[in-house]
Amino acid sequence: MRAHPLATDALVALGAFATMLLGSFADPHGPHGQPTFGTRVPHLLSLILMILAAAALVLRRRHPRAVLAATSALTLTELVTGEPRAPVAMGAVVALYTLASRTDRPTTWRVGLLTMAALTGVAMLAGPLPWYAQENLGVFAWTGMAAAAGDAVRSRRAFIDAIRERAERAERTREEEARRRVAEERLRIARDLHDVVAHHIALVNVQAGVAAHVMDKRPDQAKEALAHVREASRSALNELRATVGLLRQSGDPEAPTEPAPGLAVLDALVDTFRHAGLPVDVIVQLGPDPEPALPAAVDLVAYRVIQEALTNVRKHAGPGARAEVSVVRVGGSAEVTVLDDGGSGADPSPPPVDPGGGHGLLGMRERAGALGGSCFAGPRYGGGYRVHVILPV
Repeated sequence: MRAHPLATDALVALGAFATMLLGSFADPHGPHGQPTFGTRVPHLLSLILMILAAAALVLRRRHPRAVLAATSALTLTELVTGEPRAPVAMGAVVALYTLASRTDRPTTWRVGLLTMAALTGVAMLAGPLPWYAQENLGVFAWTGMAAAAGDAVRSRRAFIDAIRERAERAERTREEEARRRVAEERLRIARDLHDVVAHHIALVNVQAGVAAHVMDKRPDQAKEALAHVREASRSALNELRATVGLLRQSGDPEAPTEPAPGLAVLDALVDTFRHAGLPVDVIVQLGPDPEPALPAAVDLVAYRVIQEALTNVRKHAGPGARAEVSVVRVGGSAEVTVLDDGGSGADPSPPPVDPGGGHGLLGMRERAGALGGSCFAGPRYGGGYRVHVILPV
C-alpha cells in the first residue's frame, strides 16, 4: 500500500462507489415503514454525481483540500436535487477523514465544523425532506465521525513516529557510547604500551651500549650489563603480555592475572634506572599506617608517571644527572614530583612529543586528567626538568 499509494486510493474510491451505489437502492421508508432494498432506483443525475465523487477520491491524498471541496459540492448538489436521495455524501465523508488524518488538529476542527454545518444545514433547510428526518441527522453524524476518526488516526501516527524516533535516538546513543568507550580503552592501552616500551627499551639500549663499550677490557662489567638487559627485556615481555591480554576475545587463552604495577614495586622500578647509571633518590610519604592505601587507579597512574618521567630523564638529561622522586599525600590528593638537575650537556628543552613520535608528557597529562587531576612539566630554574602531578584520592 505504501509502495503504490495511487493504486490504493483507486481501490478506496472503487469501494466508496460500490457502497454509494448499493446505498442508493435502499429505501429507509418502505411500504410498511420498514427499510427495504431494491424498491427504488437512483436517478441518472445521482449516478453521475456518485461517479464524480468516487473519481475525485483517487486524488484524496495528493490534494485533500481540493477533493473535500469537490465532494462537498457534489454532495450539496445531491442534497438539493435528489429525490430520492443517493448517498453521495459518502465521498465527502472519506475526503474529510483524509484531510483530518493528514493535517493538524486546529485545521481539522475548522474544516470539520464548516463541512458539518454546510452539509447538515443544506440538508435540513433546502432538501425535500423535513428538517428532522433521520437522513439529515445521518449527514451530521457521518461527517462528525469522519473528522474524529481522522484526528485519532493522525494522533496515533504521531505517537508511533515519536516512539520510533526515540528508539532510533536511543540506538544511536548506545552506538556512540560504545564507540566512545572503545576509543577510551584503545587510548588507555596505547598509553600502557608506550610506558612499557619506552621505559624498558631505553634501559636495554643503555645497558647494551655499556656492554659493547666494556666488552673487551672489563668482561665482568659487560656480563653484569647483559644481565640487566635480560632482566629488562623479561620485564618488558611480561608487561606487554599482561597489556595485550586485555585484547583477547572470549574463548582465547586466559590472560595473566598478576596485578597492575603500582607504588608497591616502585623500588624495583627505581633499581632498573640505578643499574642503568642514573642515581635516583626516593621519598614516599602516604601518611600513617592506619590510613588506607591509594586507590588502584591512582596507584597505577602514579607508578606510570614516575616511570615515564625517569625514562625522559635518562633519555634527555646529560651525563652525571641525578633524579629525585617524591610521592606525598596531602589531604585528599597525592602529589607526585620527579626532578632532575640536568647533568652536563643536557637537552635544554625536552620536547613533549619527541621526533621519534613519543607522547610521554602528553600521556602523563591524559592519565592525570582521566582521574580529575593535573600535570605540570617544564624546565627548572638553574637547569634540569620538573614533573609535578596532582591526583585526587
